[in-house]
Amino acid sequence: MFAKFSIPSILNKYLTKEISPLDVAQECILKYKKYNNLYKPLVTFNEESIIKQASKSSSLIAKSNLIRPLEAIPIGIKDIFNTIDFATQMGSEIWKNFMPGNDARCVDSLKRSGGIIGGKTVTAEFAVHSLNETLNPYDIKLTPGTSSSGSAVSILLGIFPVTIGTQTAGSIIRPASFCGVYGFKPSFGIIPRTGMLKTTDSLDTIGFFVSHQKNMRIVLDAIRVHGINYPYSFNAFTDKNRQEKRKLDRWKVGFVKTHTWEFADFEIKSNIEKFISEISNNVAIDLKETHLPPEISESHRLHEIIYNKSLSYYFKEEYKQKEFVSFEMNELIESGNLINPKDYQEALVFQAKLQETVDTFMQDFDVLISLSTTTTSPPRGEKERPDPSLIWTFLHLPSINIPKFHSSKKLPFGIQFISRKYNDYLLLNFIDFMADQDLIPKISNIMP
Repeated sequence: MFAKFSIPSILNKYLTKEISPLDVAQECILKYKKYNNLYKPLVTFNEESIIKQASKSSSLIAKSNLIRPLEAIPIGIKDIFNTIDFATQMGSEIWKNFMPGNDARCVDSLKRSGGIIGGKTVTAEFAVHSLNETLNPYDIKLTPGTSSSGSAVSILLGIFPVTIGTQTAGSIIRPASFCGVYGFKPSFGIIPRTGMLKTTDSLDTIGFFVSHQKNMRIVLDAIRVHGINYPYSFNAFTDKNRQEKRKLDRWKVGFVKTHTWEFADFEIKSNIEKFISEISNNVAIDLKETHLPPEISESHRLHEIIYNKSLSYYFKEEYKQKEFVSFEMNELIESGNLINPKDYQEALVFQAKLQETVDTFMQDFDVLISLSTTTTSPPRGEKERPDPSLIWTFLHLPSINIPKFHSSKKLPFGIQFISRKYNDYLLLNFIDFMADQDLIPKISNIMP
């Protein structure tokens, strides 16, 4: 069902009685029972609660004909968000069975919109680098993408039509690319981080994975901040010149290889260049290859300073129990402890300057296109090559993985669309245009 219908389509079918909330709930449960023991994308799941919540939605629809934006839509939550009904364990033995007693703000927003919280998806330990138990359904010897991998694999397996993830480097775009699903990392700060694990103040970004391209707008509407108390995003989101494209305008699109292009496999480069050539022939697209300001190549180095220093601060208590912490996490904390506070502060200043530089650069484009990942999913335990995902996180820009390609070995990989900060809806409008033109798929890869 989730492979075929978007959320708006499902909601409409509730009203026409073609399907019911219980049908959707049973689809979720069926796929969980079929796949979870094989690929382990979920750490907790509550069948009884899903049925109960779906029944309540059915009663509400029958009584009032009222449909909330996410009515009876099952949703998976990355296990670094507080949930009142589920433990929040953060992939750590130290936090095993921890019950926070409340919901993270974005979880509360999903519930208020009618969403059913079906379970918690597996995360890397503290949402960092240590590989978790989730397997890649395309090939269990390959990585599914570490940190938000449980959320991405849950979409691929058709367990949920929406899952929540986070990105501090590439933890939404990478698993989305490796699993062949839609992944959206919105502009930094527009989804409140209250009630979730904190790793890096200037980088942590909440986003999500979806089964269908049309699901992205409705999920973003449900969980982003609203109102004049958030003046930057409010002013941008209510500015029609920023978020809408006049019919007579051509889309101004830039293709950027970035300094990570050299790490990409030949097959990925050739597929993306062919795609760029094809869309450049569209009369509605004004496309040119362009280059980011050269100082953007410092992003990976500066990110490492900020990230490692922040981990050493936020996880100093866990480090006291280092025997219960992974080798990879201990190594990052120890690296952070060696970073001079002055170097950390200078990196933050440089980050802010680069954000100003790229904001000026982005005013000439509606959308940028880049690689999502430089390879298809690599073997488990093999270090992933640098890719542009970290750049857009570092610069606070919204980005979306499009599940466009498959390699000669039938492994998926994506292409990434990016826009100026707070131009999230302009980016979604471009995705809608591309999907309507059949230039990109409307639906994620989903196993039967």
